[in-house]
Formats: sequence, C-alpha cells, structure tokens
Amino acid sequence: MARQRPTHLTEIPTPALVVDVAAMERNIKRMAEFFKDGPCRLRPHFKAHKTPEIARRQLAGGSCSGLTCATVSEAETVIGMCEDVLIANEVIDPVKCARVAQLAHRGRLTIAVDSSAGLEAIGRAARDAAVSVGVLVDVNVGQMRCGVRPGHGVVRLARQAAEVAGVELRGVMGYEGHLMGVGDRKERELRTREAMGGLVESAEMLRAEGLACDVVSGGGTGTYDISGRVPGITEIQAGSYVVMDSDYGQLDVPFEQAFWVLGTVISRPETTRLVADCGHKSMTKDHGLPVVRDLSGGTVVSLNDEHATIHVPDDCPARIGDRVFLRPSHTDPTINLHDAFYALENDRVVDIWPIAARGYHEHR
Repeated sequence: MARQRPTHLTEIPTPALVVDVAAMERNIKRMAEFFKDGPCRLRPHFKAHKTPEIARRQLAGGSCSGLTCATVSEAETVIGMCEDVLIANEVIDPVKCARVAQLAHRGRLTIAVDSSAGLEAIGRAARDAAVSVGVLVDVNVGQMRCGVRPGHGVVRLARQAAEVAGVELRGVMGYEGHLMGVGDRKERELRTREAMGGLVESAEMLRAEGLACDVVSGGGTGTYDISGRVPGITEIQAGSYVVMDSDYGQLDVPFEQAFWVLGTVISRPETTRLVADCGHKSMTKDHGLPVVRDLSGGTVVSLNDEHATIHVPDDCPARIGDRVFLRPSHTDPTINLHDAFYALENDRVVDIWPIAARGYHEHR
C-alpha cells in the first residue's frame, strides 16, 4: 500500500533527515555574501549533502565558480545542472576514468592528480573519448593524505601533465582538512595561512616555468574566511556550511544548524532515561555523539544500531511518542545513510528532496 505523503513533522516516519529550509537559505546567503566581491570564488562541495536541490540553491545563491565533487558518481549526478565540475580526488580505475572522459563531453570537467600513473590513466581515457580533461595537481598542504609535497615535486608533475595528450593542466589544489577543527582562532589562522602559502608558492613556481595555473583551489567550512582571503587562492571548496553539524558548530563560523536526524521516543524505562528510534544506522558518531535539541539537560549517552539513549533530568516533560531532534556530529556520512531530506518550513513538510548521490555502490 502506498504511503501517504507527510504534511507535518509529526507525520514523518522516523528515523528521518529533516532540513530547515529558511536556516539553510540563510547559510547560503551568508557564504555567497562573503565571496561576492571576489577575486576568490566559492565552489561548494556536493559531497556534504549529495542532494541536487540543495546544490541548485547554492548555485542560484551566487558567487560560485562551479561545484566540487568527491566521486565520479557525484559528478555524473550534477553535470546536467552545472557546467563546471571539479572532482577533488584522484581517479585511477580505467572504468571510472572512461566515465570521467564521457562527462567532459558534457561540461568543463577537472580532476585531481598526484602521480604520473594518474596522469596516464586519465590521459588514455580522454584520448579514447576524443576529449580533453582538466587536471589540478593535488598538493599535500599538511593533511597527509593524497598530494605532492609543495615545491619542485609539484612543478615536475605539472610539467608531465602539460605533455600528456588528452590532459589540460589548469592549476593546483590543496585541502587543509587537518586544520578545520582547530578551536583556537589565532592558531587556526596562523596554520592555515602557512598551509595555503605553500600552495600559492607552488602555483607561482608553475607560472615561473611557463606552466598554466589559473586555478588555485582549497579551503573548507572551518577555514573559508582565512583561506578565502589569502592572496592567490582562487576558489574555496566548502561544503558543510550549508547545513552544518555539531562539530563545526563549536567553531566561530556564522552558520546555523539546518538539518537534524528526527527520531521518536519509544521508551522511558526510567525518569532519567529516554530511548529514541535513531541509532548509528541513521547517523554517524565518528566526530562524537549527537547533540539533543529542545530537551533541556538532555544528553545522548550512547548509540546502538537502532537506538539513541538519552539522559534527561527527572522533570523532563518528554513522553513516549514525542519527536526528538538530534544534531549529528558529522554531516557528510550521516546524510549518506538516508534516501531523502524532508524539507520543513515552520514544522510543515513543504517538499521531499532525494539524496540522489547517496550510498556506496558499483557505479560510484
């Protein structure tokens, strides 16, 4: 039997993801305002929410150079709505490289590379498809993940990129993800400027060698207003700002929490303990346990597969059947667990937004 579409949050089957549309729109406006006078632009990261409707609103908000994606399937999801897409990740698998090359027929497509093998893989696919794929040399600015160390290694790889048929060198990128959660503002500023300084210096070295370097890309929600003011940085890849989470909420960034996991109280076995029907199959806890909204003194003490156990004061008025809002600690992997957002305005369900690029599957 077909389910009736909910019209109010009390009718939403739980656990579920809900988004406050007005709060999200304010976040989009604040970020766009920061970048509106340039020269640095915003390239929102689609991986944060994987939702075409949110991406559409981000692009409509202005100040964007395009969209950032983490996977080929994400790029396939957005290429029809955005003509300039960056896959800020290395792509090596021949099948995926072929898919990237096909995407380049539909728009300006750029990927990250940090090795000769990566260059050859994407170059081969591009030649087979009779197309040109853009590349950014991925620079390790301290995250210690992918990337070439700043300096001469970047120049060497860029020089190789300039010689590979099917590849167009467009610049460099570096993600200072290790600095996003630094709580002390002065320390975060100092270390971010140092990290981005290495990226900008590498870009200048490319230009000094006569190599193309129009794009210098990096940044995130925790450092957008620092990296975005470093001379030479051309775009920022922030993503979580649009809906936020409890981890970023501890920082001095001007964005509101706009999404929650909605649950239902299914048990109150003791006056100081509630149990809701939303465990770690509906939200992740890799950055910590979620934070309870609207229950004064309520604290999540554990997550199991399908349960959130919440400690509350004796006089907490919550009853079995009541709805609870939990603020996840990490946006991206939590959203990836769900099929859709319930879009709310004043607790009314105004739309349901498919999370079209969610999941981990063979076409990723």
